[in-house]
Amino acid sequence: MSYDLNKRMSMLRKHPGLQHRLTEISTVVLLVCSGCSSSAQKPAPPPPTVTVTPVIEKEVPITQEWVGTMAGNNDADIRPKVEGFLLNRLYDEGSYVAKGQAMFQLDRRQAEAAVEQAQGNLERARASLGQAQIDVRRFTPLVAQRAVSQAELDKATSAEKAAKASVDADQAALDNAKLNLGWTTVTSPISGIAGIAKVAIGDLITPTTAMTTVSSVNPIYVDVNIAEQDYLRFHREKPGQTAGRNLQLILGDGTVYAQRGHVLFLNREVDTRTGTIQVRGEFPNPGNVLRPGQYARVRAVTELRKGALLVPQAAISELQGVYQVGVVSDDNKVTIKTVKLGPQYADLWVVESGLQAGDKVVVDGLQRIKSGMTVAPTPFKDTQANATPSGV
Repeated sequence: MSYDLNKRMSMLRKHPGLQHRLTEISTVVLLVCSGCSSSAQKPAPPPPTVTVTPVIEKEVPITQEWVGTMAGNNDADIRPKVEGFLLNRLYDEGSYVAKGQAMFQLDRRQAEAAVEQAQGNLERARASLGQAQIDVRRFTPLVAQRAVSQAELDKATSAEKAAKASVDADQAALDNAKLNLGWTTVTSPISGIAGIAKVAIGDLITPTTAMTTVSSVNPIYVDVNIAEQDYLRFHREKPGQTAGRNLQLILGDGTVYAQRGHVLFLNREVDTRTGTIQVRGEFPNPGNVLRPGQYARVRAVTELRKGALLVPQAAISELQGVYQVGVVSDDNKVTIKTVKLGPQYADLWVVESGLQAGDKVVVDGLQRIKSGMTVAPTPFKDTQANATPSGV
């Protein structure tokens, strides 16, 4: 045995490369053994902590939104009754004007001359009537005395009636001339917001000229077009029909208008080109903040869904149109489930399928888990599932 050992040592000295190779192999074996020993001693990591909340089942109002356009409840085009040159604009563009307030002044000279002419014609007619009345009074006793024939009296009586008719006609002409004179001052027929003037000083204005528009905007109308299916569902469900003002208005900056509105009427027909029906809502507009032509979104409750399942929006993970949630079982095992979502309800999602009432879904930490993992659940204390959102 000593001879064999010496022989092997002699061979290693004759082959230094073989000796170096054996040294590397020994080192690797020692490192592997050391790693195995270290791994066996390291404790298992704790399960990841996630926050969970139960799936809530409750009746929720389902809302829909439509884009609408505002319109005044009465838009009056301001046109003059008479012709004349425009001398002055008497209102501030964009301001509120009261019914009967003067807005434009036309040249009055022609109308004033017509009044004077009508006045003169009336005075002449009155003079003729006075003379005819004198003749009738004079001839009446003379006929009884046979000093004047009955024909003369009849002629005088007829002249009196004709003179009286002339007086009435000239009086009407004078009244009309005075009206034309008054119409040279163009006034607003309604109270509302006055628009920009469409005419300039010095223009020749005729009765067909639209000078500006005045819109009565309190209350204000909002017109929307809703799909036929939405109309039928709304008519069938009739949610909140006893609530009165059940429309909300979302303005262009995203804020919710403080005043609620109600449906004023539905159009008589469905538009065959678009499959929609026009609905007009009415909203109070104190202070005339809302103006015709504004765009806004109208929100209304179209359905009361009984037994709806609700989860926070943060519990939903979306990837390429597929929505998933993490469900934690009683033994703290995670299962990733695919769900079908319905409409939103405040900061919650309505779940159509995939979950059951009472399931515990992961709200925070969904990215750190996968199916089959054991987790350490903690309750999600900021859930709003039991709260009714304001304004719904």
